[in-house]
Amino acid sequence: MKILPPTLRNPKRYIAFELISEREFSRDEIVSLIWDSCLKLHGECETSNFRLWLMKLWRCDFLDAVRIRGVLQCQRGYERKVMAALTAAHHHSGARVVFHILGLSGTVRSATQKFIKPSKIDKY
Repeated sequence: MKILPPTLRNPKRYIAFELISEREFSRDEIVSLIWDSCLKLHGECETSNFRLWLMKLWRCDFLDAVRIRGVLQCQRGYERKVMAALTAAHHHSGARVVFHILGLSGTVRSATQKFIKPSKIDKY
């Protein structure tokens, strides 16, 4: 099978976010949290169009809470709906959580450089 040429692929956008929570979450729990919040707000039919994929995560150490920054991939045209669903999430597995949207970008590299700005210590 041949790969799809770039002109036939779905265009993607990358959402840089920060997750602040009371406790530490694993990567699988963060994926579950994102999917649950999208499903609760938009339903299964609409969420299936988002084509969500969690690209990268960085852990930032703070004294008062656990902060995790990340880059989430979605299909172009659905960015606002995904951002609305993320900001609507407030509880997961008995812990309070808050999503802050840091920005929107066309590439993972520019989202990382503009909004995340990781240091060598902040690896997840």
